[in-house]
Amino acid sequence: MANVRISCPIFPSEDPQRVAHAVTNIFPGIELAMEEDRFTADTTDLEHFALQIRRQRILDTTRSVLMKGRRGERSVFNMNKQAAYAGKISFVEERTILGTIKVTIEADDITAFIESLAPQTVDGEEVLI
Repeated sequence: MANVRISCPIFPSEDPQRVAHAVTNIFPGIELAMEEDRFTADTTDLEHFALQIRRQRILDTTRSVLMKGRRGERSVFNMNKQAAYAGKISFVEERTILGTIKVTIEADDITAFIESLAPQTVDGEEVLI
């Protein structure tokens, strides 16, 4: 099991309801808390995220992004807010003009967790071990 922390800035030019919609499109069922100029949430449920990366056929990209973001027993990555509003996962660098949805995953064995969330593929198909 992993603990997931989600953080997303709300800029003055943005509608907070639209920002909340973007986040909950990717992580439905979470309870968003407003902290100053951002939404935050904690969850252990990545079921919808896992389903989306399979539907979008981005397992290899997801795996690469999560492995690159490893620091100790956590992995940090950022997603595009506009893509999330449309229900799509799009990974981006931390510094983008409109801000990002920042996701921090912590697990006792982060590498094994990444392996289970975004397994290796061969010719686009999951490698089941």
